Amino acid sequence: MRAGRCFRLIVRRGGLTPAFLASPDRVDHIEVVEIDGGEVVFYWDCPPQTASKRARELREDLARMDREDFLARWSTVEA
Repeated sequence: MRAGRCFRLIVRRGGLTPAFLASPDRVDHIEVVEIDGGEVVFYWDCPPQTASKRARELREDLARMDREDFLARWSTVEA
């Protein structure tokens, strides 16, 4: 089963400005939540530029990978 059907991506920005204009002191939050159980699988606090790039990569992987491959790929990524 595709990862996009198993997990939900939640991105919360620490401000209103786009990532490329944001202060490097701002902290954005990224969560990957399991849809069935509502449990948080992955959580990162990142600077805005990193969060923007990571969210884009996560969306791509959720669309193309199956559940197990997605978990294996992202379980090694650090904040």
